[in-house]
Amino acid sequence: MQFTVGLNLDGRARHVTTEGDDALVAALRVKSQHPEARITYVRPMNRRGDARHPTLPLQSSAN
Repeated sequence: MQFTVGLNLDGRARHVTTEGDDALVAALRVKSQHPEARITYVRPMNRRGDARHPTLPLQSSAN
């Protein structure tokens, strides 16, 4: 199942989609990739809404 994870990274609100068995797994997967991020919400992916507001790739702070 795909989930949309909202997060706050460097003072900016963002969201990403990720695969997971449940919401906790999806949130932990994003947190492991971006430990400095603050997770604000996790919800099942909404195909219609997420198509209107596509996710942007997160750039690591090392770039």
